[in-house]
Amino acid sequence: MTLPTKLTVARLLATFVIMAFLFAPGWIAKALALAGFLLASATDWVDGYLARRWRQTSPLGALLDPIADKVLVLGMFLAFVQLRLIPAWMVLVIALREFLITGVRLFAASRNVVLPAAKEGKHKTVSQVVAILAILVILLVQEWLGKESISARAVAAMHWTMLGCLWVAMVLTVISGASFFWRHRAVLRDAARR
Repeated sequence: MTLPTKLTVARLLATFVIMAFLFAPGWIAKALALAGFLLASATDWVDGYLARRWRQTSPLGALLDPIADKVLVLGMFLAFVQLRLIPAWMVLVIALREFLITGVRLFAASRNVVLPAAKEGKHKTVSQVVAILAILVILLVQEWLGKESISARAVAAMHWTMLGCLWVAMVLTVISGASFFWRHRAVLRDAARR
């Protein structure tokens, strides 16, 4: 197994460690969750960069990389739902788009058709990561200061900040999904006939 693939596997496994920190009490646990997410997100860029630079791309790495990305992002969002920080239906919309497009990509790949990522997908990913980071930072601040010592107005502002970031991520996720299906409609029709 190449180093880039090992980094991808590490990102996949790190998701569950980060989620454990999220559910643990105290600001240190929340700080570790934030640091872990930042580190895991960085490996997404590093493993791709190293794979290209060292010419160590592999079918296993190509398969695991998007899976690790989705497990990390959806795992974090599901943890936030469990902690009652964000609405479950918004995460369901994001998860549905991810599963649909992954399924379509796998279907197309089984017919030797590659459906490349586009700018909308990158914007969607950035918006999701920003939303997760915003929620983690707010959680850390609340744990550090103590919720009882934060004014009601500040708590409300934090709540609306989390929801606002999630709305942006959800809207961009839906737009990128619709754009993906529209852009590849002819390819998908041809692939379905094969």
